[in-house]
Amino acid sequence: MKFLIEIGVEELPAIPFLKELKNIKPKWKSLLDEFGLESEFGFDYTPRRLVLSGDIPEFAPDLEVENIGAPKQVALQNGSWSAAAKSFANKCGISEDELSFKEIKGKEVLYHKSVVKGKATDELLPVMVDKFIHSLNFGKSMRWGNGEHEFIRPIRSLVCILGERSLDFEIYGVRSGKAFYPHRKFGYDLVKFDSIDEYFAKLEQNGITLKSALRKEKILSEFKQIEAKSGLKIELDLELLDEVVAITEYPTALLGEFEKEFLEVPSEVIITSMKENQRYFPLHDASGELSNHFVVVSNQICDDYSLIIRGNEKVLRARLSDAKFFWENDLASEFSSEKLKTITYLTELGSMYDKEIRERDIARSLAKIYDRELRFEFDGDYEHELDRAVMLSKADLTTGMVYEFTNLQGVMGGYYAAYRKENPFVIDAIKEQYLPSGEGSLCPRTLFSSIVAISCKLDNLMGLFSINKIPNGNKDPYALRRAAAGIIKIVLNLDINFDVKNVLNSIKSSYKEFDIKALESFIYDRLYTMYDANTSVIKACLNSGESDLKRLNSAILALDEISKSDSFKENFSTFKRLANIIKDSEILSVDESLFEDESEKELNAKFKALSLDESDISKYLNELFGLKDAIDKFFDSVMINHENPNIKANRIALIGQIYKAFLKVADIKEITL
Repeated sequence: MKFLIEIGVEELPAIPFLKELKNIKPKWKSLLDEFGLESEFGFDYTPRRLVLSGDIPEFAPDLEVENIGAPKQVALQNGSWSAAAKSFANKCGISEDELSFKEIKGKEVLYHKSVVKGKATDELLPVMVDKFIHSLNFGKSMRWGNGEHEFIRPIRSLVCILGERSLDFEIYGVRSGKAFYPHRKFGYDLVKFDSIDEYFAKLEQNGITLKSALRKEKILSEFKQIEAKSGLKIELDLELLDEVVAITEYPTALLGEFEKEFLEVPSEVIITSMKENQRYFPLHDASGELSNHFVVVSNQICDDYSLIIRGNEKVLRARLSDAKFFWENDLASEFSSEKLKTITYLTELGSMYDKEIRERDIARSLAKIYDRELRFEFDGDYEHELDRAVMLSKADLTTGMVYEFTNLQGVMGGYYAAYRKENPFVIDAIKEQYLPSGEGSLCPRTLFSSIVAISCKLDNLMGLFSINKIPNGNKDPYALRRAAAGIIKIVLNLDINFDVKNVLNSIKSSYKEFDIKALESFIYDRLYTMYDANTSVIKACLNSGESDLKRLNSAILALDEISKSDSFKENFSTFKRLANIIKDSEILSVDESLFEDESEKELNAKFKALSLDESDISKYLNELFGLKDAIDKFFDSVMINHENPNIKANRIALIGQIYKAFLKVADIKEITL
C-alpha cells in the first residue's frame, strides 16, 4: 500500500544538508531492512521539507524463531526436567510438557521453533520515523522551544500516511496530520489535504516544486534564456547550482547588473563575492572577460521581479564597494614579508616570517637538484628571483583583501606583485603556490612555480611532523594528506625525479628531530589513493625500497598493466614460488661449477642474456617474467634442498639473482591476485 512521510522544517542550510543528502535514502533503507519491510520508495526535498513516499506492505513478514537449549543429559536428569530445562521453557513461553529435543550436529539438545507474527506497518512507522530523524547527521544541530529537542532546524509539521489513513503520533513535540506548509507567497498557515495524491497536487498549487531535478531543470532552462537574450555566458558552477536548488522551492533566475567601475577590482574578488556571499552566478562576454552582470536565483513568486533585482543589485554594490576599498588601500600599502613577523604560524614553529625563511631554505636545496633545468627555463640566473618569490609568497596575508576573502590568498599576492612589476616568474609562483588545491585541480605550470609550491608543502609536513601534529584517523586539521598528495602530483606532472628520502634528509636540520621515516611512509601512503590499481602491486613497488617518485610511478603503472593481463595470474604462481623460496635466505653469488643439471645451466644462461635496462621498467619486467618456462623447468628438474649444502646454496643463489633483479622494481612476494 502507498505511504507518505513529510518532515516539515524551517529552512535547511544548504551545505550541511547536501553533505548528508547521499546518506538519506540508505538510512531509510536500513530501517526498512531492520523492520523486515520490502519497500519501493523515493526521497524528495525542498528547503522546508523532507519527503519519503512509495509502496510498503501492510504487515511485516512473520518470523520463524529457533531456540536451542542444553544437551539432553543436562536437561533431563533422573526422568525429571532440570533447572536449565525449566529456564528454557520459560524463555520460549511454553509449558514443560511442550519441551522436546532435536539432534543437531550429532547431539540431542532442547529445541523449540515458533512463529512470531509480523507487526502491522502502522505500528512500525511511528517508531521508524523517529529513528530516521535521529539517524540524520548534519554536523551541527540546534535546540528550540524549551530546548528538549535537537535537529538541524526546528521541526514544524509532520505527515505520516499509510494508505488513506493518517497515523496519529507525536515526534519532537509535533503531532502528525494531513497538512503541510505552502510556499510563503501562498500564506503562513498549514494547507490541509485528504489523500496522498491530493498532497502532491496541492504542493504544486501552493508554489512547491518538490522534485529537486525539476527545480534544477527550470533553473538551467532560464539560464539559457538569459544567455540568449543578453549575449553573455553564465559561469556554471555545479556545486553552487546544487546549493541554489537546495534553498529554493520555486526558483526563478533573474539577471542583474552592477557599475562597470567595479571591474577594476580583480575578477576573482568579484566572483568570490558573488558566489560565496550571495550565491550569484557571474557572467562573461564573448571574449571571456567578466561582465558587469550577475544572475540571482530567487525563491519568490510574483508578477514583477524588478524590485527583487534592484534589492540584490544594492546588496552586491555594497560588497563590491568594500572590495574596491580593500583593493585600492592594499595597492597603496607596503607589500613585503616584514609584517609577517607579527603573525604567528604555530607557537612551536614561530611566525609566518619564520615559515617563509624555512621555505626559502627548502627552495634553495631543491634548486641545487634542478639547477640545470631551472637555468634553462629561466634563461639565466634565477636564484634572486626564487628567493623573492618565496619571501613574498605569504605577504598577502597582511592585506585587507585576503583578511576579507581568505580563500584568495596567493591569488591576490600575485596581483599585488604584478602591480609592483615583479618578475613574471615570481608573480606566477605566488599565484600558484597552493596548487594543486584539491581533486582535479591544476598543478603549477612551471618548474620555478613548482619549486615554490613544493617548498611550502614540505615545510607544512616537516614542521607539523616535528611537533607531533600528525593526522590521526579521519582527522587532518592541517591538510597534511593533501600536501603530501600535492607534492606527488606536481612531481608526476613535471615528470621529474624526486627522491623523497634524500630530499627529506637534506632539509631536516631546520626542524626539531623526529622520525623522518614516518614522514616518508606518510608520503608514500598517498600513492594508494592515486592509482586505480591492485593495492598489493603498489605495496610491492614500495617494498622494493625505491624512494624516487618518478621511478615508483613508472613501476606501479608497468607492473599493474602486466598484472592485469589474462595470462598473468596463471603464470605468476611460478614467481610467487620463487619469491617464497628466497624469503629469509641469504643470497650468495652463483658458482657455475656447482651446476649438476642442464636446467640450472639453461636458467642461468637465459638470465645472463637478458638486456635489463632499468630506464624502461615495462620492458625490464617483461624480460624477467619471460624467464617463466626456464624457471618451471628448473623447479621440475631439481630439488632446491639438496643434501650438499653448497649445491643447495648455489641453487638458492641462482633463483635469488632473479629475485634481486625484480627487487629493483618490486618485491613480487607482496603481490596477491
